[in-house]
Amino acid sequence: MAGYGALSEVYEWLIGDDKLTSAQAASAYCTDVVGPLPPGTRVLDCSCGTGQLAVGLAGLGLDVVAADASEGMVRRTEGLAGEQGVPLRTLRASWDQLPDRLEDSTFDLVFCVGNSLGHAEGAAGRLAALEAMARLLKPGGRLVLTSRNWELVRSAGSRVDVRDRLIRRNDRDAVVSYYWQIEQHWEQEHFLEIVVARIEPDREVRAVSERLSIWPYRYEDLVAQLRSVGLTVRSTTFDPEADNYVVVAGRDQAR
Repeated sequence: MAGYGALSEVYEWLIGDDKLTSAQAASAYCTDVVGPLPPGTRVLDCSCGTGQLAVGLAGLGLDVVAADASEGMVRRTEGLAGEQGVPLRTLRASWDQLPDRLEDSTFDLVFCVGNSLGHAEGAAGRLAALEAMARLLKPGGRLVLTSRNWELVRSAGSRVDVRDRLIRRNDRDAVVSYYWQIEQHWEQEHFLEIVVARIEPDREVRAVSERLSIWPYRYEDLVAQLRSVGLTVRSTTFDPEADNYVVVAGRDQAR
């Protein structure tokens, strides 16, 4: 799971306006997805990115561990937590490393959001990631996972998508574009190159880009793999015509 080195510097331009602040990110899930959580709820954000969700949850009094495979993302999460004065533990670790770094059956809630699961290497890598998350959940605990609709992504073929507006962050504008390299078969490694072209104060344009590996999956295959690691889908927003969806899966009381 290499990647998100260069992009960690400019990741705020990739975050939607509705989840840009830590309060917005936490509210999006604690209000609409899992409901209110009591203080002290133990939470793992295992793809924390720049930390908006993890810091927002910690600000609600939850006991949060924020993990990511990217050193840059972990560093930015630590910086955001420091700015907002909230306590949380950070951990640089890929999904397969989590069971060696954290104790089994100790989290009430695990988040794997931001469409991150597509970076797991193929069906075997995805299964290992889900197994790690399931192991860390308490019996009755829940996994919250967001995903692109990879069926739609693949059906559109290889292409360049350029966002049709300037995105403003920290009083600076940028244009964001995505290059999708879609392969013939589902199981092949696909690629996504993201370019963030920032307009500097002197009106020069500085572009930051990174090429990421993607292994897409069908929704039905995700559900089957969740079931195979002892997780049952409790709710889902999957719609064949929608670009993204949220799945909440619960760990069985006995495995």
